[in-house]
Amino acid sequence: MNIPKDEELYRLADLFKIFGNPTRIRILSALKTHELCVCDIADLLGMTQSAISHQLRILKQMQLVKFRRDGKTVYYSLADDHVYTILSQGMEHINE
Repeated sequence: MNIPKDEELYRLADLFKIFGNPTRIRILSALKTHELCVCDIADLLGMTQSAISHQLRILKQMQLVKFRRDGKTVYYSLADDHVYTILSQGMEHINE
């Protein structure tokens, strides 16, 4: 049996904790199709820009989103296909 090392298990547990927050799931879902700025995400989700920025900071720290600057505007998108796959498979699983 191949059990991951403790450090890997803790990192994986931390990753899944991020998905335990509905607001972060909503943000990631909004970013599934295209990149958005904080103001667009806030409008889309009916939340304040401050609340969105706070959650995006956490998502960036966990390397689930990436960003790019265009002048003063910062655009966010999913970090890679793995994030998209985690979201898609999670939704598929709960809808079976």
